[in-house]
Amino acid sequence: QVQLVESGGGLVQAGGSLRLSCVVSGLTFSTYHMGWFRQAPGKEREFVAGRSRSGGSTYYSDSVKGRFTISRDNVKTTLYLQMNSLKPEDTAVYYCAATKSTTWSDADYWGQGTQVTVSS
Repeated sequence: QVQLVESGGGLVQAGGSLRLSCVVSGLTFSTYHMGWFRQAPGKEREFVAGRSRSGGSTYYSDSVKGRFTISRDNVKTTLYLQMNSLKPEDTAVYYCAATKSTTWSDADYWGQGTQVTVSS
């Protein structure tokens, strides 16, 4: 059974930081590209950041570039998202995803999500 379990969300003031983690089990972690998506209330889910299966390539949406950093540990089968300089518009449910494609339009497996709320 494939499981992606996110943690690390919470309430933070604007300008603050959070680190999300996603522990993955039930699949061969090193063969999947891993990413973070988010969905704000009333909006469609959007891609945030991605890391290739080898870890050699990273992808970011323009809205988070320079503020967020995605990393992965293929030994611990864990994906991370370091979020700095948070803004109220970063408020959303953040989802971890595993995919065989780097188009970042969809994913093969999803986590249950973790809420991030940024207050102004």
